[in-house]
Amino acid sequence: MNEQLNTIAASKRGLNAPASPIRSLAALARKSVDRGVDVLFLNIGQPDIPTPRGMIDAYRNYDETVLAYAPSDGFVEYREALATYYNTLVDDADIHADNIVVTVGGSEALLFAMAAVTDPGDSVLVCEPYYTNYAGYAHLLGIGVDAVTTTPDNAYHIDPAEVEAAITPTTKAIIIPSPGNPTGVVLSAEQLDALVDICRRHGLFYIADEVYREFVYDEPTGTRAPSILNCEGAQDIAIVIDSVSKRYSACGARVGCLVTRNNDIRTAALHYGQARLSPATVDQYAGLAALDTPTTYFEDVVREYTARRDVLVRGLADIGITVASPKGAFYLAVALPVDDANAFSEWMVSEFDLDNQTICVAPLEGFYNTPGLGRNEIRMAYVLDQTKLKRCTEILGAALKAWNNGHPA
Repeated sequence: MNEQLNTIAASKRGLNAPASPIRSLAALARKSVDRGVDVLFLNIGQPDIPTPRGMIDAYRNYDETVLAYAPSDGFVEYREALATYYNTLVDDADIHADNIVVTVGGSEALLFAMAAVTDPGDSVLVCEPYYTNYAGYAHLLGIGVDAVTTTPDNAYHIDPAEVEAAITPTTKAIIIPSPGNPTGVVLSAEQLDALVDICRRHGLFYIADEVYREFVYDEPTGTRAPSILNCEGAQDIAIVIDSVSKRYSACGARVGCLVTRNNDIRTAALHYGQARLSPATVDQYAGLAALDTPTTYFEDVVREYTARRDVLVRGLADIGITVASPKGAFYLAVALPVDDANAFSEWMVSEFDLDNQTICVAPLEGFYNTPGLGRNEIRMAYVLDQTKLKRCTEILGAALKAWNNGHPA
């Protein structure tokens, strides 16, 4: 008797999911490390800034008999402390614990927000180049991505009028980070107000990715990026994505939150949170301790990132590449004198070295929605110390020279 066997296969959704361009060169970099090359990693936003001591102590001091579930929306004492933080951050925010859902990192907050405002077939509007998880989660949810293109020629400036012109019948929300990843663009209060007005007139949600809020440069000490929570008329449409990862140099903590004054959105996010049971217990205690971090910590961090940015911008100028200084976050989008930055970046990390050192960067093509854009651009994260960053530009200059001379190994 011949029995016909059914074939099994992974879903098309899974197989067609976009790979992260941020980590796309990781395997090549590991091979170089294994053969003894010193690889300087500029591809991932993993800061080397020390995590606040209060967070580390919170982990060390945890001493419960049972490591139990937390509530699905997070411990109430943590949400109350977060509400106090947001109410201190902006005028008349009127944020309460019940406006907050604690999440497994800012990424889960982003997923919950996108899922709460769209159905399959809907779309979200972004400004490209954009943080790549926006597209990854859109693919997962079966929704589309439309993009407004910004360019290095005008320092990736975002024009609200261009955003409005790109709205389609399927658009349900705009997603714009400020400070931005990968461009470092910081929206002004006036730009935020204009974008909120556009959303109100068109019936759209505004998902505001504010995870780099404290990292603002060339401004008076203590300046934070303007928050959508401070915009008049944003109460029902604003959804803030936040995280401890970058703010406190605690990427491994995996604690974030979603903040909204729209009860329906909060309810939807809570339902998603119940499906994954709860955010991590101990990490919430660390997040709670982080809120007591003194302002001097951020003053020192911003001072250091400003210096690193300046070292990187000057170093690029020294090798003939002019870029505008970003105003926030810790990323630099760089147009290179090559036709294919992806091929160049792969070759640089796998075959090239300068005195046994090379660098790993993130090709920027994967940060664009429009095919063909970003082919000559890369993202560099200035998360290494100033001496290493200066060395990185020297390596990049030597690699570009070799590449354009036939790129010998």
